[in-house]
Amino acid sequence: MSTENLPQNPEQPPRKPRVAVVFGGRSSEHGISVVTAGAVLRAIDRTKYDVLPIGITRDGRWALTADEPERMAITDRRTPEVEELTESQEGAVVLPVDPANREVVYSEPGSVPKALGEVDVVFPVLHGPYGEDGTLQGLLELSGVPYVGSGVLASAVGQDKEYMKRVFTSFGLRVGPYLVIRPREWERDRAGARKEIVDFAGEHGWPLFVKPARAGSSIGITKVDDLSGLDEAVEEARRHDPKVLVEAAVRGREIECGVLEFEDGPRASMPAEIPPPDAHAYYDFEAKYIDSTPGLVPAPLTEEQTAEVQRLAVEAFEAASCEGLVRADFFLAEDGEFVINEINTMPGFTPISMYPQMWQASGVSYGELVDRLLEAALRRSTGLR
Repeated sequence: MSTENLPQNPEQPPRKPRVAVVFGGRSSEHGISVVTAGAVLRAIDRTKYDVLPIGITRDGRWALTADEPERMAITDRRTPEVEELTESQEGAVVLPVDPANREVVYSEPGSVPKALGEVDVVFPVLHGPYGEDGTLQGLLELSGVPYVGSGVLASAVGQDKEYMKRVFTSFGLRVGPYLVIRPREWERDRAGARKEIVDFAGEHGWPLFVKPARAGSSIGITKVDDLSGLDEAVEEARRHDPKVLVEAAVRGREIECGVLEFEDGPRASMPAEIPPPDAHAYYDFEAKYIDSTPGLVPAPLTEEQTAEVQRLAVEAFEAASCEGLVRADFFLAEDGEFVINEINTMPGFTPISMYPQMWQASGVSYGELVDRLLEAALRRSTGLR
């Protein structure tokens, strides 16, 4: 969408498209979402777009926040909170669920609601449930507001690792061995669920990785080397999601590849490799965001391996009906074949995150990346497409 398509007043100069950057949220990835928002706010071209930052607090309140990205950074190994950035501890932002009206309203108790103007596109940088999983996307579809990233179905598939793997398998993509422990299984028959996991380990070997089925940023994941740590690992995963995924270790190298939607369709970036972090058992939350373990960009692969992982990344993007962007994570197994681990429909987007680094190595700067995502969102309509 260009400014020519926006409602105009003949007595005023054409207005710029307005971007609402929505961040924070109710998931355990709240803090990383705030950090991502800070980077996106810095990168948006203010000569092309007006910007409205909207933070969602941990309890779900939509708040008007300061447009101050310098306050949205990790400080002293601590991630920031939306509550620290809000204009008011009681005020709330409301996005009308009416395709004919895109005007955002701000209200505080005892005050007359204030119109904040129309929003033309939303850049949702929420990670995890209640934001990245199709819930926010459904709200925006009802509101008729275009948004960056995948739609309802692809977002939901990209969040739920069980159904993600089922979709990939149905499209012929190779996934590693996994087991799902559903809430009722663990709550009603813990001994039976535990036996199921032990039998799985007997077939595929230790260690196992026990993780929330619908979470990201490596939060809630435990590497389990034997039976003694199993119950504690399941309970840790269940703190973030009652459905638990158990994965067998895949021996090989960790390779990531970014996918970005261009005018002629999705393209893959140069891949990156995540080397085993020295100070961590695996690439966990602290290794990613606190200690900033560096990846190898581009990954030291042969031309044939690079072409293959790029092909598979785009194939995964298409299999899940994704839009906008995806980071696809693979293992290059010891047999020389790629195994897809997962996709992330709203990957970490901080300056040190692998997705922007891979595109930087592919000739697309951070600012251009943000611009392309906004342009792709404005090209699309909401609804069935």
